[in-house]
Amino acid sequence: MTDLRTVDDPVRASEIKQPERPKLLQIMGPGLITGASDDDPSGIATYSQAGAQFGYAMGWTLLFTYPLMAAIQLISAEIGRVTGKGIAGNLRACYPRSLLYGLVGLLLLANTINLGADLGAMGAALNLLIGGPLLFYVVLFGAISVLLEVFARYSRYVSMLKWLSLSLFAYVATVFIVDVSWRDVLAGLVPHITPNPKYITMVVAILGTTISPYLFFWQANVEVEEEKENPVSKPLKDAPEQAPMELERISLDTYIGMGISNLVALFIVISTAATLHAHGITDIQTSSQAAEALRPIAGKFAFAVFALGIIGTGMLALPVLAGSAAYAVGEVFDWPVGLARQPLRAKAFYGTIAGATVVGGLLNFTPLDPIKALFWSAVINGVVAVPVMIAIMLMAARSAVMGQFCLSWRLKFMGWLATIVMAAAAIGMFATWGA
Repeated sequence: MTDLRTVDDPVRASEIKQPERPKLLQIMGPGLITGASDDDPSGIATYSQAGAQFGYAMGWTLLFTYPLMAAIQLISAEIGRVTGKGIAGNLRACYPRSLLYGLVGLLLLANTINLGADLGAMGAALNLLIGGPLLFYVVLFGAISVLLEVFARYSRYVSMLKWLSLSLFAYVATVFIVDVSWRDVLAGLVPHITPNPKYITMVVAILGTTISPYLFFWQANVEVEEEKENPVSKPLKDAPEQAPMELERISLDTYIGMGISNLVALFIVISTAATLHAHGITDIQTSSQAAEALRPIAGKFAFAVFALGIIGTGMLALPVLAGSAAYAVGEVFDWPVGLARQPLRAKAFYGTIAGATVVGGLLNFTPLDPIKALFWSAVINGVVAVPVMIAIMLMAARSAVMGQFCLSWRLKFMGWLATIVMAAAAIGMFATWGA
């Protein structure tokens, strides 16, 4: 693409063909991958628990969280694309190191536990499908994820992640295999709160699962990667003429990606409500337990589709969890970061990816209860999300950070609303926990 700023002759400049708008498949990238990775095996477990315990009554939460999730992810993406730095890089420039170290340290801890839980769920799902050694599968999935993230060419790897997002539709397929009461589904989409501690705890869990800090860091940094991969792209602060098309692309990508994420989560709730809850099975702790419970009720095909979805979404989520941790840690210490870099030129960055995955995998070899580990991961994410979101909102409103691209009033309103809701969820989580 020719940069019109280099053309002195106004006649020649007017004759140069403007770049065509990219097609939808080309637009879909960071937002699609981020949204899809949110439906990881740990998230599937939460949505399965919601459907099994409360039937269709939790459906409204996925509609409620969509605009909040989309807003904070869109703000995160814009920070990355406008500034040319990720969330941690901007935090490093704006806030005290003590705050930065604390937030990123908690993010790394939560992501590592989440990696372990996801690896365990993927191993259990494959064990259910074909039998064999569960722990060997944990090692295998972890090794494949690390090798691809470190050695695969960036553009090819991103394309692979896009295709893996199709695994989410396993849960759409499951809904059409089982018998669903669509009248009850519609009734469950009407917002309501039941004054029941278990119900409130589940609402909090869904909020914490849907709006997670690692997603903020990942999407911002992948926008930076995309900008660096394109030789004519620059941070929008330095090239404001690129802003109209880029901001439109980011908006479309994010709204569609988060929409798919929440729609799939809703389908998981519906499928487990129609099968497990309808047959009195309400105690589901993991995604693999949900798959196994489906077998005698919905049949082998529904069980297999559900289990394969766990593996597919896990392979999508592992690099996002490990990568977001490595981006954050790398920017804190000013390391060379980026999946497009050669391994020897970003050894500490790739070492963090490998280290987080290995430690997460090793948790499956310890007596540590994976359900309790996942609970603590949710607690840490709930703690980290609120101050990170506050910092993001304050940065995105500063012209020193965003230049002329400070937030619109609509995004500012939705972003602060999401932050308030997450703060209330965190308080509710601790209140319920104390009760």
